[in-house]
Amino acid sequence: MTGMELRSVAFDDHAAIPRRHSGEGDDVSPPLTWSAVPDGTSELVLLCEDPDAPGGTFLHWLVTGIDPGSTGAAQGEPPPGGQEWPNGFGRTGWSGPMPPPGHGAHRYFFRLWAVSEPLPLHGRPTADAVHRAVEGRELASGTLVGTFQR
Repeated sequence: MTGMELRSVAFDDHAAIPRRHSGEGDDVSPPLTWSAVPDGTSELVLLCEDPDAPGGTFLHWLVTGIDPGSTGAAQGEPPPGGQEWPNGFGRTGWSGPMPPPGHGAHRYFFRLWAVSEPLPLHGRPTADAVHRAVEGRELASGTLVGTFQR
């Protein structure tokens, strides 16, 4: 399996996510860019999850069906061709970091997968369901980690 680059001009890997992208700020998705999408990719899948949430891994953003020829997503916009799904807050699309006050820094994993066929997702998939669906279909992936605390 090959690797893809996933970056944001808003924050560096393992650095703080700006407040404007959080639930207590403007709650707009950060701009993202990616490269090295392999040939044979049917679609790209983007997931943002918080594994440090008190109730278990929390889903902040899930987008499937992203155009494999695309190279990124503008701030506050879904990736080209993408279908946004409900997140852990029950809203469709991006909902930014909003960890409990005083809970320390949480990590937010932005994961981009190139998959060989569309994922069989239905209803309100969890982050774990997405990970299971990607298994066996993954051609390449890239990860960007941001942090946030209140």
